[in-house]
Amino acid sequence: MDFSRLNWQPIWLSLELALLTTVVLLLVGTPLAWWLSRQQGRCKSIIEAVVALPLVLPPTVLGFYLLIILGPQGWVGQFSDWLGIGRLPFTFTGLVVASSLYSLPFVVQPIQNAFTAMGRRPMEVAASLRASPLNAFFTVALPLARPGLLTAAVLGFAHTLGEFGVVLMIGGNIPGETKVVSVAIYDYVESLDYASAHALSLLMVAFSFVVLWLLYRLNARSLHHA
Repeated sequence: MDFSRLNWQPIWLSLELALLTTVVLLLVGTPLAWWLSRQQGRCKSIIEAVVALPLVLPPTVLGFYLLIILGPQGWVGQFSDWLGIGRLPFTFTGLVVASSLYSLPFVVQPIQNAFTAMGRRPMEVAASLRASPLNAFFTVALPLARPGLLTAAVLGFAHTLGEFGVVLMIGGNIPGETKVVSVAIYDYVESLDYASAHALSLLMVAFSFVVLWLLYRLNARSLHHA
C-alpha cells in the first residue's frame, strides 16, 4: 500500500489535539473525579449524569449546542470576545474545548472508579500521621489510583483521536487548522480516493490497537506488582 500519497498534516494535528485534550482533561477531571468519589446524595448523581451525557448524546447534537454556546451569540463566545481571545468555533482552540467536553466521561469515570475502590482508609491513616489533605492527596491517593489515571489518559487520548461529529461541527474542515484525521478520511471517501482513505484508516486502526494493547499490558503489570 502506498503511504507516500498521504497528507501527514492531519495526522500531526490530530496527535497534537489528542495530547492537549488529554492534558486538559487530566487536570480538570482528576479533582472532579476525586470530589465525586467522596460525595453522596442527589447533587452527586446530577453531576455524574451531566459528565456522562456525551456517552449517550449523538456527537452532532453536542457539537450543535457547543457551536451555539461558543458562537458570537452564546455566552461563552461573548465572554471570549470580551477577553480579546476571539471566537472559538472553527479554530484549533475551539477543537480543544469541544474535544475536552466530548471525552470528559472517558477520563473522569476511570479515575473516579479508582478513587472509590481505594476507599477512605488510606486517607484516614495519612491524616492520623498529620498529613494535610492536599499532601495526602498527592502522596497517597494519586499513587494508589495510578492504574485508573493511566486508563483515563489512554482512553481520553484514543477517543479524541477518533472524533468526527463534534470536530466537524466545531472545527469545520480548515487545512492546517482544524482538519484532523477523521475529517481527512471523510474527504478522501467523498472524493472517491479509496486508496488514500484505506491507507489512513489502516494507520489509525494499527495505532489504536497498539495504544490499547499497551494499556492492557501496563494495567496487567500494575495489578501483578500490587
